[in-house]
Amino acid sequence: MKNNILVYLSLLLLALTACKKNDYKRDGGPSDPKVNLSTYDYLKSNRNFDSLVKVIDRAGLKEAVNGDVTFFATTNYGIAEYVKAKKYQKSIELGEENFDFGIKDIPVKELNDSLKTYLFAGKINRDQMTVGGKLYNSLLGAVPNVQYMIKLRRSYDYTEIVNYVDYVTYTKVIGTRDDKETDQSAIPDSEKDKAVDCQTSGIITTTGIVHVLNGYHRLFFNAQSLGN
Repeated sequence: MKNNILVYLSLLLLALTACKKNDYKRDGGPSDPKVNLSTYDYLKSNRNFDSLVKVIDRAGLKEAVNGDVTFFATTNYGIAEYVKAKKYQKSIELGEENFDFGIKDIPVKELNDSLKTYLFAGKINRDQMTVGGKLYNSLLGAVPNVQYMIKLRRSYDYTEIVNYVDYVTYTKVIGTRDDKETDQSAIPDSEKDKAVDCQTSGIITTTGIVHVLNGYHRLFFNAQSLGN
């Protein structure tokens, strides 16, 4: 019974969190984790991923997304801010603010390489994750000084109802894991790990697994200025 309550609470918390941004931040996924669609078709059928599908298409990664993989998906909001940041950087280069710019203007290789960092071989679902976490290489392959950790982040914020809530967390680990360092305050900002929780996890498509990242996550952990 405790497990059932935990699941219901998790879904409720995700729904409440989703409403804080905008409607398109919500995953809107069904309570049944199984969908009778490929990963690409599932994303294409859900308006919350309209922009992600455009990125996949431009990157030429439809086949990879539809493979036997686990995909950490970014919603429209995170992609919109990424594109806005890229446009602002371009405006500085051009010395011009009023020009058309979108996903179609971002180099294919940049999108291809970066999007692969959200794709992992095989099906990695919640029952294979631990609080301790595990390091993986993404479909981009081995990258010097960078790996990706998939784990459960345990929260005790709701102990009046359940013992704890486990959130699926996707982390870009730069160098060594921050949580293994004895003095985390000594880690330079440029070397700090970048982590984001999933707002919905464990969507089982006919080809793989989808975990939906929190809507506050900007695509590729981009931190460039958005301008005015």
